[in-house]
Amino acid sequence: MRLIITSLFDFFLPRICASCNTKLLLNERTICNNCLDNLELAKEQRLNNEFERKFKNENIISDFTSLYVFKTDSEIQNIIHSFKYNQQYQIGNFLGDQIVNHLSKTIKSWDADLIIPIPLHNLRKAERGFNQSETIAKSIGRNLAIAVNTGIIKRKRFTKTQTKLTLEERKKNISEAFSMKRKNIVKNKNIILVDDVITTGATISECGELLLDNGAKKIHALSAAIAD
Repeated sequence: MRLIITSLFDFFLPRICASCNTKLLLNERTICNNCLDNLELAKEQRLNNEFERKFKNENIISDFTSLYVFKTDSEIQNIIHSFKYNQQYQIGNFLGDQIVNHLSKTIKSWDADLIIPIPLHNLRKAERGFNQSETIAKSIGRNLAIAVNTGIIKRKRFTKTQTKLTLEERKKNISEAFSMKRKNIVKNKNIILVDDVITTGATISECGELLLDNGAKKIHALSAAIAD
């Protein structure tokens, strides 16, 4: 029945792959199988190296994992771009489901009490219409029965895009950009911070430090993709 309904919808309004814009087949969801096969999964050694490089020395993030390797001019860049700038909300659910399918063992080992998506400033959220990290986080929380809270951290300062900034510039750009709204909720809690793409880790570390300063027990980081 589900395939029949999908085929009827596809006849009038064909579903398009979020990466290559080809028409999806009945058994394909959001991303065509060809593009899905071309997405590079982040291997354990890559993740270990990224943790050493981005988080270990700060002693803020206890552990982190990511699903895909972000590369420019690739399928994953097309997918993330469609998600963030073309209002293709279903991509967030798809990415969340993929994260759970591949990384649930690691996520469950963190014994998390709470998932917090990295917040957008109100102006940025109004511009995009939604927070992409929140959509991914809610999909993960729904699948793994972990509470998601979007009202704990607030982005109090509008920051310029970090795409072309160096590590030091990113840290300065994001410094003191967040504030706590509901401090009592995080005390003695194991928390997962969720973002769409982790690049330098500056934003994750800034939010993680804020949570630890307000009584959180451990902070873990999770993203759909990891970039250099």
